[in-house]
Amino acid sequence: MPEQLVTVKEVFINNNCPECFSKEGLHLTFKQKFIDTRFYKSIGKDIFTEMHCTICETPIYPQRWTEDIERVYRYQNKALTPEKPSTQLKKLSWILVGLVIGIIITSIVLTLYLRV
Repeated sequence: MPEQLVTVKEVFINNNCPECFSKEGLHLTFKQKFIDTRFYKSIGKDIFTEMHCTICETPIYPQRWTEDIERVYRYQNKALTPEKPSTQLKKLSWILVGLVIGIIITSIVLTLYLRV
């Protein structure tokens, strides 16, 4: 599970579907990238959008959006408050950093001690 998209906001839109012309089925989803590895957790700054119709079960790509859908999308995009991009080191990373610093300090001390 190193990389996944986390849903930030979901909106049902009352516009006509470009495929089936239903007025109740459009569903707009905003997602943000989340990376989780053994060493760190990271939230990306990129926002991905998906739109599909729940009536005809069709994904609606931006090329098929009408002006009304585009207007609602821009409004919802402005109102969106995504999580701030960040990176957080896990315990294993801190242990490795401590070991590397300890090895460097030990090698410096041994080098200075053996010169005397």
